[in-house]
Amino acid sequence: MDLGEGMPVRSKWPGAAALAVAVLLWASFALTIRGIGVSGLTAADAAFLRFATPVLVLAAGIPRAVRAVRAEPLAVVAALSLAGLPHFLLSALGGSLTSAALVGLLLPGSVPLFVALLPAGRPALGRQRVLALGAIVAGITATAVLTTSAAGLGGIAVLLAAGLLWAVYTIALRHTRLDLISLVLLLCVPSALISVLLGVTGALPSNLLAGTVPLPTVALFAALQGIGTGIVSTLSYAYAVRRLGSGIPAVTGAISPVLTTLLAVPLFHEPITAAVTVALTLIVGGVLAFNLARSPRATIRQTAASV
Repeated sequence: MDLGEGMPVRSKWPGAAALAVAVLLWASFALTIRGIGVSGLTAADAAFLRFATPVLVLAAGIPRAVRAVRAEPLAVVAALSLAGLPHFLLSALGGSLTSAALVGLLLPGSVPLFVALLPAGRPALGRQRVLALGAIVAGITATAVLTTSAAGLGGIAVLLAAGLLWAVYTIALRHTRLDLISLVLLLCVPSALISVLLGVTGALPSNLLAGTVPLPTVALFAALQGIGTGIVSTLSYAYAVRRLGSGIPAVTGAISPVLTTLLAVPLFHEPITAAVTVALTLIVGGVLAFNLARSPRATIRQTAASV
């Protein structure tokens, strides 16, 4: 695993700064998802702002993205598209039923587990990675056991479903040749159009269409969800991986749930409960261990290279 050793300290700073930006924006995604219910926006409104904003910013790249997507296998395109509107709406529903801490924890925390379980994923699992996945399972189980309300349990199930969709997307990323801009537009263009259709037809309520949402709220969600999550976090994380290697960003990304949990206390007055503490410890610890562990294949390759 490349942890960026050998790179001069000064040259690491741009990558570290980009990674810090990505982690902050990941936390803001969970916080704004949780904040939809108190913002005056509906899920369809928030989805439109999340996906339409990148489309407007990156509109010049649409013709190239269309050509690139046409060259992709249909199954890969379908799998990638799950990370758009379907993932967002499930996340929004789960956030309305649980807390910002659980949104920030279960969405990224469950992905390594689902990737390992899905037939198309199946990473090489050594003993340390099996133990790490066991910690993630224990954390999810503890969350469910220590949650007393039916709505909370339903929210956990919905967030896990969203994590499953992101795992499918993660696996599909291994099989796509799309550049980052084309990938962003593949997620955002159909999601923006469908979110408008859902609002116009009344399939989902829309306060944006009714004109009742304050302009500062629209601007905030467009900035954080549309530009921040939709564009900047994607590009900054990719830049961090190129500057630092894959190991440091993967491990540091586990900080995001901790940051979300801490920020949710002053923003939403959410207490850090026993359930959250136990889940945070087990799931974040599991994700860290999973990303730090070498796969058996990597160990074999390293041994062969040293002979």
